[in-house]
Amino acid sequence: MIQLDFLAVLSQWPALLKGAAFTLGLSAVAAVLGVGLGVLCGWARVYGPAWLSWIVAVYVELIRNTPFIVQLFFIYFGLPSLGVKLTPEIASVIAMVVNLGAYAAEIARAGIENTPRGQIEAARSLALTEAQVFTRVVLPPALGRVWPALVSQIVIVMLGSAVCGQIAAEELSYAANLIQSRNFRAFEAYIVATLIYLLLAIGVRQFLNWLGPKYIFGRLPSAGR
Repeated sequence: MIQLDFLAVLSQWPALLKGAAFTLGLSAVAAVLGVGLGVLCGWARVYGPAWLSWIVAVYVELIRNTPFIVQLFFIYFGLPSLGVKLTPEIASVIAMVVNLGAYAAEIARAGIENTPRGQIEAARSLALTEAQVFTRVVLPPALGRVWPALVSQIVIVMLGSAVCGQIAAEELSYAANLIQSRNFRAFEAYIVATLIYLLLAIGVRQFLNWLGPKYIFGRLPSAGR
């Protein structure tokens, strides 16, 4: 008869709390930088010069068609051979930003391309610069159209951060693995970690769905007034 002992895992709550906080921190940094990178790449695909659009297209296809763990290992284990040594935390952030940026680029491009041409021409007729047209007329409604997809991708990247424990980044899965190595309660440890990931995913999704319309694309049109 299998006897479960969740208290043996829950008694290690400081490690679980630290891992969850680390996961949220990684995800927050990756979300800000990754979405920003995705917007820039989306602009490059739609409005940028041909050579820049081609470079971005290669980047997007390369990242979207290779596993995240391979990208992470390349950054952490491969770059030192070129003299670039990174901590597990920095390598994790870079990998998550690069990965999210590629997916966000295609999501942002879809929103940008669906901006009515008449709105753009009307903005140009008001003598707005191209930068002002993009940031005030194109970008806000574009983000509004694709925000649910961006939120989903951010959550996916957050959950994917679990593999960062493979390079000793002290996120949630690393904490669960450490706990089960101490008390040999692997089943309980990973059940608890799974439930925490579920709560994090639901919480992050709800927070971003509230944040976007209220403080991001909902207020972008008034920027610079």
